[in-house]
Amino acid sequence: MSSPMARRTMNNCTRSIVDSSLSKSLTRPSLHAPCQFVAGQRRCITIKQLEAAKNDRERVVILGSGWAGYNLARSLNPKKFQTVVVSPRSYFVFTPLLASTSVGTLEFRTALEPVRSRSSKYDYIQGRADGVDFGRKEIMVRETVRDPNQGLLSTRAGEKKDERPLEMQIEASRGELFSMSYDKLVVSVGSYSQTFGIPGVKENAYFLKDVQDARKIRNKLLSCFETAALPTTPKALKKQLLNFAIVGGGPTGIEFSGELQDIVKDDMARLYPHLTEHVQITVYDVADKILPMFDETLHDYAVEHFAREGVTLKTNHSIRELRRGFPRREGTEDLNDDVKASGYTLKLQNGEESEIGCGIVVWSTGLMSNPFIQKALSSSFTAPASCLRLSDDIDASPDGVADWKVQRHPRTGSVITDDFLRVQLDAGDHHEDRPAAILRDVYALGDCAAIEGTTDPATAQVATQKAKWLAKKLNKGDINTRGFSFASQGVMAYIGGYRALVQMNQASLSGRTAWLLWRGAYLTKSISWRNRILIPMYWAFGRDISRF
Repeated sequence: MSSPMARRTMNNCTRSIVDSSLSKSLTRPSLHAPCQFVAGQRRCITIKQLEAAKNDRERVVILGSGWAGYNLARSLNPKKFQTVVVSPRSYFVFTPLLASTSVGTLEFRTALEPVRSRSSKYDYIQGRADGVDFGRKEIMVRETVRDPNQGLLSTRAGEKKDERPLEMQIEASRGELFSMSYDKLVVSVGSYSQTFGIPGVKENAYFLKDVQDARKIRNKLLSCFETAALPTTPKALKKQLLNFAIVGGGPTGIEFSGELQDIVKDDMARLYPHLTEHVQITVYDVADKILPMFDETLHDYAVEHFAREGVTLKTNHSIRELRRGFPRREGTEDLNDDVKASGYTLKLQNGEESEIGCGIVVWSTGLMSNPFIQKALSSSFTAPASCLRLSDDIDASPDGVADWKVQRHPRTGSVITDDFLRVQLDAGDHHEDRPAAILRDVYALGDCAAIEGTTDPATAQVATQKAKWLAKKLNKGDINTRGFSFASQGVMAYIGGYRALVQMNQASLSGRTAWLLWRGAYLTKSISWRNRILIPMYWAFGRDISRF
């Protein structure tokens, strides 16, 4: 029979579940909190109820709901594993369609799949991993239910606090902490957009990593046209408002450029016929060519296509600064401050520095490691030998070995794994070329991880294959037999004008045939039947250019 004190504790837990705000009395920033409220969980259950529902199953905690985490959670056997997904996003993003949603070709919901659903056989916690105790097999989670930035994947503008005001704002509104144990941990937290510490990029650029990013781009794009259409807007300002800059010549930047040219040519030319002469789309890249993953034939086809469509490609250009507000131009001196601040100044260098005014700057220059990897997995720790698979020259004493560190790639910062996707460790006094140890029951996959000695790209294709491979191995219980090997299925990119590039192992395609293959591939790869039906409907009925 439970004591009166225990009954009061459970009643308090029940009230806090109904309450929209989390009770601070239930939050103990300790790895041993006995009964913590789990914010945003699928059935609003407590950690104690999770333990009761576990039965004889192993608990697999998956950090992240991206390509790796979401596919792994859907593929694990619920009879064998109690799967818990921890992610600040309660949805999975089908990233190849983000460029289409940002210009209204598709609606935002077509690029989303809810993590919670009636058919899901796993639990979900809306939070972000804050720390890990590998020795005790526990993670610290910070709830993000009330985080206003949860749909915007941020980057870091600088190391000093005065260099990163957005991070300071996020830190000031951090949620409550709670702890949770695991039997197996899968780190698939993804990556952030790389800004290289360039002043003003984090604060002023538009990224394309999440649906909220796409929504911001669409609203800003339409705002530029509406402002330029006002009779009070001078010609000099129209040219700057309708000057759209895309930084990055990879698939994301090129696909967005193609989608942007489509909406300008198909819709804006009809709705704003007097403004089309002012529209300028420019792609900037520090490298000497765009789309380096495609062969020369496809690259040349893309360059020629953009030249015909009026999209300017400027390679060997580096960005020095991005600041809010247009540069001073003749004829814009009398504008009010709000109008002047509605655009951006992009400082470029190509031999000599220059400044241009832009209505929007979309940034897509590569990836950087997630702050969880940078902070939580960068410190040295002590773990008992039972948690490790040690090399022959390391002392396997039961007291553990001090100064373990997670192996990370020296250039990208990704977590290094073996070909079984297990996290590799280094010891402070270990100087061999091979890892000192491997963490038992801790795996890393997706954009945040890389297999030692491989050059697999950080793409959705690689993440999905790793997730399905790991799920199959865990379900069968033969994780130690035959490691993972990536099988490339080719690359594709849309370049606008109903044309695309497709490069496979045995063949390369370009033009309208490639575009049909591109559309068919992403339609069939959409996860839910709802989106497989909605996507062709939006394709058939045209763009929505409403601002909301």
